[in-house]
Amino acid sequence: MDFTTTVKTQLYQTVAETTLLPGVNEVAEAMDHPLADVQEAFEALAGQRLLVLEPNDRSRIRMAPPFSGAETPFLVRVAGKSYYANCAWDALGVAAALHQDADIVANCAHSGEPLSIRVRQGRVEAVDILAHFAVPAALWWEDIIYT
Repeated sequence: MDFTTTVKTQLYQTVAETTLLPGVNEVAEAMDHPLADVQEAFEALAGQRLLVLEPNDRSRIRMAPPFSGAETPFLVRVAGKSYYANCAWDALGVAAALHQDADIVANCAHSGEPLSIRVRQGRVEAVDILAHFAVPAALWWEDIIYT
C-alpha cells in the first residue's frame, strides 16, 4: 500500500472511531510520520477528489466523503455514535461505509419538517420521502462545499 493510501486509511479509521475528521497533526502523530509527508498526502487526496480541505487551513479536512468535518443538517447515529454527513446521499453513505445500521435525522429543506430515515441490514426501511438534488451530480465538484 502506498503512503497516500495509508494516510487515507488512517484518517477513515480515526473518523470511524472518534466521529471526528483528523487534521494533519493528528494523522502524523498517529502514524509517527513527518507533518510535511502527511500534508503532501492530504494534498494528493484532495487532488483526487477524495478529500476536501478547509479553504483557509489546508491542514484540516472539511469533507472526507461521506463524512463531514463541519456540523451539517444531516446527523447519522450509528452504534451509539453521531456523525455528520455532507448531504442526504452521504448520510446513507455513512451507514454503508461503517457497515452498520443507522438512524438518519435531517430536516426537509423545503418545509423544515423533521425527517427520520432508518437503515437496517444495509437497506433503507420504507419511508415516504423524496430526495431532490438541485445540482446534477456531474457538476457537484464545481463547488462541492455548496452542493
